[in-house]
Amino acid sequence: MIIKILFYDTKKYDKESFEAILPEYKGMEIEFLETDLSPSTARFANGCDAVCAFVNSDIGAKTIKILADEGIRLILMRCAGFNNIDLEEAKKHSITILRVPGYSPEAVAEHAMGLALAVNRHIHKGYIKVRENNFSLVGLTGINFYQKIAGIIGTGKIGAAMCRICRGFGMEVIAYDKYQNPDLDFVRYVDLDTLFAKSDLISLHCPLTKETHHLIQESTIEKMKDNVVLVNTSRGALIKTEDLIKGIRSMKFFGVGLDVYEEETDNVFENREDDILEHSVTARLLSFPNVIVTSHQGFLTEEALEAISRTTLDNAFDYENKKIKESNVVSVA
Repeated sequence: MIIKILFYDTKKYDKESFEAILPEYKGMEIEFLETDLSPSTARFANGCDAVCAFVNSDIGAKTIKILADEGIRLILMRCAGFNNIDLEEAKKHSITILRVPGYSPEAVAEHAMGLALAVNRHIHKGYIKVRENNFSLVGLTGINFYQKIAGIIGTGKIGAAMCRICRGFGMEVIAYDKYQNPDLDFVRYVDLDTLFAKSDLISLHCPLTKETHHLIQESTIEKMKDNVVLVNTSRGALIKTEDLIKGIRSMKFFGVGLDVYEEETDNVFENREDDILEHSVTARLLSFPNVIVTSHQGFLTEEALEAISRTTLDNAFDYENKKIKESNVVSVA
């Protein structure tokens, strides 16, 4: 049986990664679209057996209903997150949703530490200065991470990888998670208030839930050490951006590194270099010299892309053969 899958929001690196391994999956046909999945594009899936979407796709009730009308019974998410999906609507229409729960946790953790190092040592500023033949060191003083305290919020696979990286830097590692990771015997678990008060570096690695929505906001920022470095590579809405901006203006942070942010939906993975972002929170963040923003690229390594591709196609194969891996299930029809 031939399985036809329509891929939405496909970039060059997605296509190259999936096409490289597709010959190993006999009986699968893939069509790639650059446009993202939404109510206005869902009908393009006509004649397909499944669709593949990504982290910012609009998979709300209206989209799901249209997909169901077109005969789609499987949605493949080539990412771990699924907060953009109306799960109740999917169940109502007997649509199964499978995801990639883990691909390369080290890729995201390494990017998180890269952001922390870059904003701490002002690498972004130094790079620009030297390109303009300015070799002055004024304004480039950083701090040692060695023997400082790293506070990791969320110690799943990515958070655990970040804990190990911080330990390798000679940092004391403390963490907060409702479920302690038994493999991290060098980590001291503390409550959130203690983590905020003690940490020199705070890195967010937790999912976005009702409990964690705006986890970082005015009251929690006030509890942090002065000159703390804050990094977020998880979900933008973990941080209340307006309160973060107030904290930056009040000189609370030594530096802030963001790979995700609340306003990213219209920006992420898109080229908007000719646009004027008049009322953009992103533009305000970029106006601060101690802030680095990247475009949700924490996952983007060759190893991670291959793992995402294999797991996604494995999910489709397992679905057809009724051998779905429980860890990959978001919703089963």
